[in-house]
Amino acid sequence: MGQTYPCLDDTLIGFIRRQRIFFVATAPLSAHGSVNVSPKGYDSLAILDERTVAYLDLGGSGIETHAHVRENGRITLMFCAFEGPANIVRLYGRGQAVSFDDPGYPEAMTLFPTFERARGVIFVAIERVTDSCGWGVPFFTYKGERDQLRRWVDAKPFDEWAERRRKANARSIDGLPGLTGPATRDQPVLGSAPAALHVDGEVVDFHGLPVARLPG
Repeated sequence: MGQTYPCLDDTLIGFIRRQRIFFVATAPLSAHGSVNVSPKGYDSLAILDERTVAYLDLGGSGIETHAHVRENGRITLMFCAFEGPANIVRLYGRGQAVSFDDPGYPEAMTLFPTFERARGVIFVAIERVTDSCGWGVPFFTYKGERDQLRRWVDAKPFDEWAERRRKANARSIDGLPGLTGPATRDQPVLGSAPAALHVDGEVVDFHGLPVARLPG
């Protein structure tokens, strides 16, 4: 029988840290928009406290997660047991995307010292945690990480890589702003604070990046 938790505890944290892959889901506000689900590997998740996690976004062909959390903040992370006892854990919360163009990017990257660069870091302020049986999830044996993405990200000079990211990730598939660059971001980013700041309605600041706390 599934349970609901207000935040992470030691058992949940231990389970999350043992998983080799997790999944991220977001969606735009529009009823006609496209729901997005992305798998994440590598050692790309950081647990900051019982109510805050962050993960590294190395990059890809789409910019859906960045665009969605900047529009409405909603985000869910799912962790499945592919080895050992069956279990699924979901983290529901409000996200904030800190891209490589944002003032807080250098500080955010210190959470992932084995990576030289990334398209951004996604912070999640957890509002609800659930687990469920996971009996329908099959067993898989972990063989190792694919290195293609890391090689692709690190191979190009930074300026060339950054310009390619801005051009390729300017808009989501539904036309929402993606990587807009710091010069065009005059309005506060919608999302939750990436630190232990959980006050509804309050506007906070993360290393110079304005963050507007979403209501309710």
